Amino acid sequence: MSMNRLWYRQPAANWVEALPVGNGRLGAMIYGGVPNEEIQMNEETVWDGKYHDRSNPEALRVLPKVRELLFAGKSKEATELADGRMHGIPRRVDSYQPLASLRIHFRGDNGAAMQRIEYKKADCTPDEARTYERALDLETGVASVMAKQGKMMVKRETFVSAVDQVIATRISTGDQAGVNMILRLDREENVISNTADGATLCLTGQLGVDGVRFACMGRIRIDGGTIVSRRSSFWIRGATSVDIRMAGATSFVAPRDLTADPLARCCKVLDAACAKSWDQLLDDHVKDHAALFNRVSLHLADDPGLEAMPTDDRLQRVKDGQKDQGLAALYFQYGRYLLMGSSRPGCMPANLQGVWNEHLKAPWDADYHANINLQMNYWPAEITNLSECHTALFDWMESIRFSGEKTAKDHYNAKGWVLHHVSDIFGATTGNGPMCGLWPMGAAWLCQHVWEHYAFTKDRAFLEKQGWPLMKGAAEFMLDFLIEAPQGTPVAGRLVTNPSHSPENGFINAAGERSVFTYSATMDIEILQDLFTNCLSAIDVLGGDDELKVAIAAARDRLPPLKISPRDGRLQEWVEDYVDAEPGHRHISHAFGFHPGCIITQEDTPDLVEAMRKTIRARLAGGGGHTGWSRAWLVNIQARFGDGQEVENNLYDLLRRCTLPNLFDTHPPFQIDGNFGGTAGIAEALLQSHEGYLNLLPALPPSWQTGFVKGLRGRGGFTVDMAWAGGKLTAATVTADRESQVEVRYGKEILGGSGPQSLKAGVAMPLDVKIGK
Repeated sequence: MSMNRLWYRQPAANWVEALPVGNGRLGAMIYGGVPNEEIQMNEETVWDGKYHDRSNPEALRVLPKVRELLFAGKSKEATELADGRMHGIPRRVDSYQPLASLRIHFRGDNGAAMQRIEYKKADCTPDEARTYERALDLETGVASVMAKQGKMMVKRETFVSAVDQVIATRISTGDQAGVNMILRLDREENVISNTADGATLCLTGQLGVDGVRFACMGRIRIDGGTIVSRRSSFWIRGATSVDIRMAGATSFVAPRDLTADPLARCCKVLDAACAKSWDQLLDDHVKDHAALFNRVSLHLADDPGLEAMPTDDRLQRVKDGQKDQGLAALYFQYGRYLLMGSSRPGCMPANLQGVWNEHLKAPWDADYHANINLQMNYWPAEITNLSECHTALFDWMESIRFSGEKTAKDHYNAKGWVLHHVSDIFGATTGNGPMCGLWPMGAAWLCQHVWEHYAFTKDRAFLEKQGWPLMKGAAEFMLDFLIEAPQGTPVAGRLVTNPSHSPENGFINAAGERSVFTYSATMDIEILQDLFTNCLSAIDVLGGDDELKVAIAAARDRLPPLKISPRDGRLQEWVEDYVDAEPGHRHISHAFGFHPGCIITQEDTPDLVEAMRKTIRARLAGGGGHTGWSRAWLVNIQARFGDGQEVENNLYDLLRRCTLPNLFDTHPPFQIDGNFGGTAGIAEALLQSHEGYLNLLPALPPSWQTGFVKGLRGRGGFTVDMAWAGGKLTAATVTADRESQVEVRYGKEILGGSGPQSLKAGVAMPLDVKIGK
C-alpha cells in the first residue's frame, strides 16, 4: 500500500469529506456514495460577472487631499473622504461557481431503487472492512471506491486527465449480472438545456444575460447490458463496466473576450479522448501525473501500523493529542498534489479554493486575494519541484496587466501597472470591498514570485520575455506612487506609500480612534525593498534600462528604515508606534521581510530577527494563528528562525485545529492556501537557500528523528537529496541544472570544503557528511 494515499471506510457525508481530483483546469470532488453518488465538477472559468472598466473618476481628484489628511494623522477624515471615491466601480467582484454535478443512482437487481447502505466504520471484522473502501492515490491521481452493492463488489475509478482534458470515471464489476444505474447531470441554476441523447449527456447554461456561457458534456460507453435515454437521464441495466468521459468548457477566452463556443470546445476534447481505450487514457494520465509528483519523496520514520489506519482516524488521533510523522509527510505530499490539480501551464492560477468549489456564492467568492492568499498558494511551487505549476500565475498576471495599467493611470496618474487586494479572471485591479481594499501593493508582491521563478530555474528567456516586463511595470508604478513624507512626520524626507494599510489589520491612533488607513505601513516598505532589489538584479542579468536602474536604486535608498518599537522591542507594524487594535490578528504582514522576503536575515540583521521573534510571540499570545493560512505562515516563519520545535508545534496545531477530514485546510470555512503554506513550511524546515547558500535541515522537528527527502530545489538551480538518523544529517547529494558553484551548510559546518563547490550540469555531487555531526 502506498504511503501517499488517503483512504476511508465510509462514503463522504459532506463536501469537505469528499476527495479531490484535478488537472489545473478541471476539478471534481468524489463522495463515494451508495446508492447515490455525486461527482461535483468545476471548470476554472465558470465565474460570475464580466469585464468592467472599474475606473472611478473621483479617485485621482481626492488622492491629494487623502494624502494630506493621512500625513496629518487624520485617519478618520481620510477614510471618510476615500471611502467609495477611491474604490473601483463596481466595488466588488463576483463569485467563482461550480460547473455541474454528475449524479449516479445505483439500482437493485430488478432495476428498483436501492436502499441506503450503512457501511460500518469502526469495530469491523476483516470481512466487513472489505465491504467498502474509498481512497485517493496521490502518486497516480486516481480516486477509487470499492463497495459491496447487494451481492456484488463494484469498483469505481475517477481521475482528471491533463493530457486529454477530461474527467474520466469507470464503474465495473466482475459479476456477470452487471450493474444497474441512472446517470444524469444537474446544476442548481442558470441552466439552459439538460439532455441525454444517444450516448451523450449535455448540460448548458449562462451566468447572467451577458456573462460566461458554459457546457458540460459526457460520453458513455458500456460493456454488456443496455442503455436507454429518458428525458435528461440514461438508464443502464446489466453492464459489467460503464465508462464516462466528461468535458467542461466556457466561452471565456480572455478578460474582455467571451466569444468561444463551449459546446464546440467540449466536442473537440471528447472526440480526441474517446478515440482512446480506457487503459490508454488511464496510462497516459498516470505517466503525466507521476512525472511531476514523483520528483519529490519524503519519508519520516514512524509506526508502520499507522498506515493501516484510515486517514480520518489518523487525523482524529492527532486532534486527540498524538503525533503522527507519517501523516505530516502525507500532508506535505497532499499539498503538492493539490497544486498540481489546481495550477498547470496554460491554466488559470489556483484561487482561494484551488479549483474546487461547491457554492454558487463561494466564501470570499473563491477569488484571488493578493494580500497573502494568492501568494501563499505558490510558496511550495519552486522548492517542492513543481516549477511548471507556477507559470499559470505569471500568465494571469500578464493577462490583467492592461487593466492594471489603466487603474494606475486613472486612479494615481502613474505609469506601470497596479493590482489591489482582490481580483478575478476578468481583470479587476482597482480597490474593491472595504477600506482595506485600497491597498495597491498586490502587483509588487506578486512580482516576488516572478523573480523567485528565475532564481530557482535561471531561465533567462522567461525573465526577458515575461518576467521582466511584469517586474518593470510594477516598479514603474511604485516609483510614481511614492511620495516624499513632509516635515513633521516621523520619516520626513523619505519616500513613502500613501495611502497604505497593513493588510486587514487596524491600529489605535494618537486620538484614540481605531483605523486601518495610514501611510508607509512596514509591509509596504519591505515589499518595495524586495521589489527594487530584485529589479536591480534583473537589470544586471539582462542589461539595458540604465536610467530606470538609477531611479530604482535612488528610490530604494530613500525608503524609510524598519523600526523596532522602544515600547516593547517588537518590529513596528506601522510608521508610528501605534497600539494594536487586535493583538492576535491573523495577518502578520510586517513579517514579509523575514518570510517570504529575505531582507531580514539571521546573519545580516540579527536585531531585526530578534524584534521579529518578539512580534510573533506577542501575536500568538494575543490569539493569532487561528486561521489555517495564518498558522501555515507561522510554520514557515519558525523554520526561518531555525526553530524545529516550533515548526513541529505549529504544524501539529495546523493539523489539529485547521484541517478537515479530507485534509483540506479550513479558515474556517475551506480555503486552500493553508494546505500550500503548510507544505511550503515543511520544505522550508528541511532546506533553505534564501541567504545565498544551501542550508540543510535548518529546522528539523525533534520528532522527525529518522527520514529522507529527495528532490527538493534550491535557488540557483540545484536539486537536493538528504537522509538523517538520530536527528543528524547522514547523507546529502546536490545536483546542478548547469555548471555552477554552490556553498552547502549544515548547522555551522560548510560541507565539502571551506567554500563554494564547483558542480557540472546534471552530475550529482555527494557531500562528505560524517554521522553524528
